[in-house]
This record gives sequence, structure tokens and C-alpha cells, in this order.
Amino acid sequence: MAESTGKLGKGLLPLVLDVNSPELAENLPDLQVVRLVEDESETRHVRDGEIEISGSLGGQMLVWEYAVAVAGILLGIDPFDQPDVEAAKVASRALLDDRPAPVEPLFVTDEGIEVRAGGGLTITEHTLSGAIDALLAALGPNGYVAMQAYLDRVHHPEFAALRDVVAARSKRPVTFGWGPRFLHSTGQFHKGGPAIGVFLQITAQYDGLHDLGIPGRPFTFGQFIQAQAAGDASVLADRGRPVLTLTLRDVAAGAAAISAAIG
Repeated sequence: MAESTGKLGKGLLPLVLDVNSPELAENLPDLQVVRLVEDESETRHVRDGEIEISGSLGGQMLVWEYAVAVAGILLGIDPFDQPDVEAAKVASRALLDDRPAPVEPLFVTDEGIEVRAGGGLTITEHTLSGAIDALLAALGPNGYVAMQAYLDRVHHPEFAALRDVVAARSKRPVTFGWGPRFLHSTGQFHKGGPAIGVFLQITAQYDGLHDLGIPGRPFTFGQFIQAQAAGDASVLADRGRPVLTLTLRDVAAGAAAISAAIG
């Protein structure tokens, strides 16, 4: 949905929510709730304006493919291209080819987290909470927060829980994506859709003990992931999207530190 409709400053941003997600209690005027249910004969309490849908996996795929195509017509865009996905690829390849020196952080927090900012984001208080406060202050009344975790989702699933923490604090829709795979979905909307998002990147440092070389390539998997994160951040910043990048020196302690800073 986001990849097909997010272009020319328009688009629809899908959120994956649970029954208790904070956004559902805010009665947001720009949030359309669609509930996926297993048994359509079951009696439930559906709020006004909500949509219920049920069916097999194959049936759901067909329904939503049609829905996205129709949405493209209504929005006046072509749902079958992805011009802004390629922009992040180009930036990532350039970083891998040229291998420039890493951008120096604005500061390093007491928790050992490197802080970088782009897209016009200004941080006046050089603390972790100050950096997050600055990002959320850039969030407009119709905006959204995109959380992008370029981390090992198998060993550190706790970072996904930060989505609800940010949603409760911001009172606006929040997406969470594991990098780099979200680049081919919501990534198009981030850069080609409405310029209303603020972006929180969470990355990690890689060392020789926990990194692997890519056969036939002059760079490692860790360097490849870092280039994809930096490339996407640069494209977002060039288009005026506020970006806060937190690079964790200690991933194991990172989720708790960020959660505490969000407050």
C-alpha cells in the first residue's frame, strides 16, 4: 500500500496495530481502522467508521491488490512504479563505492549512544532525551513517526516494543520497520508521500568479531547495512524530512535507554 501510493506528495500509510495500540484510543480523524477477523459470524463491538474484513490469505491478497489499484486511481497517481525506492539504492551504492569517512556524531550520550541529525532537525539539549524531544517537537498535527531499526530482529526483538511507547508519547500514528527490508514498502511513502513524517533510525556499531564478509565484495554485511541506513537517511534529509539517527555501541542496553528517554 505505501510503496504503491506514496508518490507525488500523496499516499496511504498502513499501520500494523494490536487491539490495545495507543492510536486506537486517540480517535484520530485521519486514521481508518480495518479489523482483520477470523470468524465473520462472531458478534463484536465495532466502532462507527471501522471496517471489518475476513477471508483466506489468498482472498485477502486479491482484495488488497484491487484496493490499492483503486486507491491509486482516486489519488491520481500511478500505483505501479516506485521512483523513490531507487533513490535510496543509489545513495547506498555511492557510499559503498566511495567508502567516505563516517559522519562525526553531534554528541555521544551518557548511555554511549552516538547521535546524528539531518533534514533540518536541530538539537539544543545534548542528551538522549533532548534528542528525542527535538524529533517529536518537529512532528506536526497531521504527521507520523517512522521508527527504523537496522538491528538483528531475532536476538533483539525488544526494540519493536518501542513503537507503542512512541505512539503513547506522540499521540500520532507510528510505524516500526526492521531495516533494510522496509525500504521496499513504506520506504517509498517516506520519500515520495506527504512531507509530514519524522524519522528515528536505530543502528549499531559492527566489529570484526561479529561481522561477516560478503563473498566477492570488498565490504562486510555490517558495512552494507550501515550504508543502507546512511543512504536512506541522506535521501530523507535532502527532501527536508527530519531524521534522528541513534547508533548503539551496546545494543543489549539500547532499548531500555531509548524507552527511558522517551519517557
